[in-house]
Amino acid sequence: MVKNFTGKPPIIIAHRGASGYRPEHTLAAYELAIALGADYIEPDLVSTKDGILIARHENEISETTDVAIHAEFAQRQTTKIIDGESKTGWFTEDFSLAELKRLRAKERIPQLRSQNTAYDGLLEIPTLQEIIDLVKSKSAEINRAIGIYPETKHPTYFKSIGLALETPLLATLTANGYQGANAPVFIQSFEVSNLQDLSTKTDLPLVQLLNNSGKPNDFVVSGNDNTYADLATASGLREIAKYAQGVGIHKNLLVPRDSSGKLRRRGAACRQTSPTSLVTDAHAAGLLVHVWTFRNEDCFLPLDFQGNPQGEYELFFSLGVDGVFSDYPDTAGFYSTVQW
Repeated sequence: MVKNFTGKPPIIIAHRGASGYRPEHTLAAYELAIALGADYIEPDLVSTKDGILIARHENEISETTDVAIHAEFAQRQTTKIIDGESKTGWFTEDFSLAELKRLRAKERIPQLRSQNTAYDGLLEIPTLQEIIDLVKSKSAEINRAIGIYPETKHPTYFKSIGLALETPLLATLTANGYQGANAPVFIQSFEVSNLQDLSTKTDLPLVQLLNNSGKPNDFVVSGNDNTYADLATASGLREIAKYAQGVGIHKNLLVPRDSSGKLRRRGAACRQTSPTSLVTDAHAAGLLVHVWTFRNEDCFLPLDFQGNPQGEYELFFSLGVDGVFSDYPDTAGFYSTVQW
């Protein structure tokens, strides 16, 4: 087994909470994630019309709330271009917090997680402050520090409409005592320029997210030709290290899959996987490596690990990663402990 950058067991980041068991980005999902042993919980942040940060995976909320059945909001349905894609629905920036609090969350993928639909209509959309309050309360209750791992969603878009996410995010974190490089916080983004700007305003750890295709939206807007693939090279990682403390990478950037959905293999009788040098290169640049996203359902697993999510965890932990994002923090935590 390869030792990771920290020399400690990989951290378990509850992806949108324990979203395998509860509708994502709800206090119930975050609370369960903590109970299941998560080290960090991950809220994706978007803004309300009145500038309050709330947890939703997207600012378009028809897939994750019951907004469509609220007749009083029918006229708010609209079509917008978000990060170059046309989307039709209801958008958080068109609602006040008070209005959004009248909605209730629902399971985003009911065809896969039908058991989670039992909670449809019961849970509110939480604010960042409510999430912090929960984390602080639970940390004191269980005597274990729980971290938060907020993502700024569509930062260039929100800045363009006068609702930049970074200022209220830093203000909220500072007001709640999160300061310094050792605070239990990671701020993440798929864009680059907002992280570079944040690095001049805060000492809190920053994480550059890297997808396995495409390019950051701010690069698209500015005409920068670099892609995520360029950022994932040894030289690209050294540039990231000038403003961030870690990278959050798509699994396929570390262990690619072939066209059939199997992990690429090498060695005698092709028995060994063929990881890229990304972990080694990132660690050489002084960057942590957190990998996303681990899920138990077969449709998300490589063909090599159908019905065997633990095998996938064991593989990635053996490669020296510093943390994983998981919808099932109990599964991730168990195999992290066993492997370590």
